[in-house]
Amino acid sequence: MPSTEIPELETYHRIDRNELAARFLVAKSVRVDCDPRELDDASLRSVHEEGMEEFKAVWEEEPSPRDVAPTSPSLLDVKVEIARRLASPCEQCERRCGVNREEGERGYCGVGWKPTISSEFLHLGEERVLVPSHTVFFCGCTFRCVYCQNWDIAFDPDGGVEVPPEKLANVIKYRRRTEGSRNVNWVGGDPTPALHYVLRVLQVLDVNVPQVWNSNMYMSLEAVEILEGVIDLYLADFRYGNDRCASRYSDVEGYWEVVTRNHELAYEQCDLIVRQLVLPNHVECCTFPILEWIANNLGTDVPLNVMPQYRPEYRAREFEEISRRPTEDEIRAAWRKAEELGFRWYRL
Repeated sequence: MPSTEIPELETYHRIDRNELAARFLVAKSVRVDCDPRELDDASLRSVHEEGMEEFKAVWEEEPSPRDVAPTSPSLLDVKVEIARRLASPCEQCERRCGVNREEGERGYCGVGWKPTISSEFLHLGEERVLVPSHTVFFCGCTFRCVYCQNWDIAFDPDGGVEVPPEKLANVIKYRRRTEGSRNVNWVGGDPTPALHYVLRVLQVLDVNVPQVWNSNMYMSLEAVEILEGVIDLYLADFRYGNDRCASRYSDVEGYWEVVTRNHELAYEQCDLIVRQLVLPNHVECCTFPILEWIANNLGTDVPLNVMPQYRPEYRAREFEEISRRPTEDEIRAAWRKAEELGFRWYRL
């Protein structure tokens, strides 16, 4: 097996090798016998549940890209309609602002009805199993991390450009077939406010390529349910071991309950890589509890990246305790804890 592959991510690798169809292509092949736009909310949810049952039956057969063909209307069309309604009133993340984005209102993230893209490129700095990763950076974020390294993107929701779904689909196709991208990496900021847009891109995308959801994992339960059957790998950030630190540094409430729930759901849905950024003076209150929770609830075979590259960006120097880089002792303590707990992969 090539050194850039991890056995625990074999499904992702098989999609990358074109041995297995990406989930979104399977969702596009599952037919529904109604126009999703004409259904009330309850009926739409019911059709989605039925479609997901058929999706799971097809997925169990391990279809290749040649085995699936798009149909219309499809399960993916149902997901697009649910995502559209989930944005107006907006409940895409657990802040649940309730604004009507389709009518021009904006909530905490500031993202409009048409999300803007700061950049897209082949990223060579992600985990080795992902590169070259076709990374799509959305502007705007559901968090306000005081040390954000991408603050110019995250806190300026209109800082990018609007790209029609058809145009981005063509770019994805080019980067996959011509430049050898291994995946599409949806990120930001955070991709959650762009959920409805991402699904519209996949509606018109016709190339087999793994879909990566690179997120702070503060999506609403409804958003996570829509992502099932679409995303092939979660690149899931797990930053804080308690609500106090999450509130102080990212202005987010109820962090632990939401993010642990979503990590469990992500683990059930598809492949998963968990990222844990080691913060200075937060090894014992954040890193250790996170590693222990993962070991106890997801298992130590989960690929884990205990990351040493924190640096005090944006407003971090206003907070003395995180105004420096982690020390070598702090990083080694984090890695030692992962090793003691039995993680097979913790430096990716």
